[in-house]
Amino acid sequence: MLNELTQLPDGLLDKELHEISEILSGPTLIHIDGIRKEPLFVCVLQHGNEDTGWLAMRDLLRDYQDKPLPRSLSLFISNVEASQYRVRRLEHQIDYNRIWPGGDSTGTDEHRLMRQVWETMRERGAFASIDIHNNTGRNPHYACVNKLDNQFFNLAQLFSKTVVYFIKPTGVQSLAFAQFCPSVTIECGKPGEEGGVKHAQNFVDTVLNMDEISDEEHHAADMRLFHTVAIVKIPEHLTMGFNDASRDISFVDSLDQLNFIEQEPGTLFAHLQSHDHSVIEAWNEAGQEVAQEYFRVEEGRLLTRKSLMPSMLTKDIKVIKQDCLCYLMERMKLDQVN
Repeated sequence: MLNELTQLPDGLLDKELHEISEILSGPTLIHIDGIRKEPLFVCVLQHGNEDTGWLAMRDLLRDYQDKPLPRSLSLFISNVEASQYRVRRLEHQIDYNRIWPGGDSTGTDEHRLMRQVWETMRERGAFASIDIHNNTGRNPHYACVNKLDNQFFNLAQLFSKTVVYFIKPTGVQSLAFAQFCPSVTIECGKPGEEGGVKHAQNFVDTVLNMDEISDEEHHAADMRLFHTVAIVKIPEHLTMGFNDASRDISFVDSLDQLNFIEQEPGTLFAHLQSHDHSVIEAWNEAGQEVAQEYFRVEEGRLLTRKSLMPSMLTKDIKVIKQDCLCYLMERMKLDQVN
């Protein structure tokens, strides 16, 4: 069941990540009135170990305890249960950022809950939507959009000049909200980093204080725009590790240092026990398996076949199993957009 509130519960802003469940019994949407009535929607803790969103919003709301918000705010605190254990999701749960309207799956109570949030915010005429996330690997702070639109770009650039456009995976919050308001996902580095918390807090505060989001066109120097062209996964039956020859796949220890750096053909990703290309999968936007377009296996090594730029490479084996190894990106030019 969705908890829907019209004010902050007493004591909530005193709670650390793992203590939120002492106040909230589950996913909770909190509406707080501000001077401008069109609400900003902010989503935190879709993954229970990604604490930056909660810490940023806790700090921001503490700052406004004795004065009105410049704009109404609807704060959605998503996977409260997983946050209690500081994990991405619990074993019995599905990924909360894959079950929003428009996704490939449907039919669970969680799907219905997310649709309720989506319908509520559409009816309230959301001003904009911000979904706050962390990465498990080494990545710069960057913003993601799901629509090639000037308002979306202008919103994203308030957070970072590095902007990633994607339409897969489906069922993500920002993609669902893009149907009725400018929306963005912000990636704030690893959990627990003070710089990420402050960056997210300042960004949300800036948007709360805006009268409108500009639809002005962009110049090439305005942003580094990338397009996610494939999601890379490892088949479930394979074992994997880092510098561990006993596993089917032994990734190089420096794997997450490759994020957002263009990799030349022949870049080493892993050592393999098998010479089979089926050790890795890459799925493009059309749902086609295209791993051999990007990778090759040579003498027990997994190598890049062509120049590519990965993002979200992680050394967290559990995240690789629950989600993916990484995403592959290509640069986009603004003349491809306008």
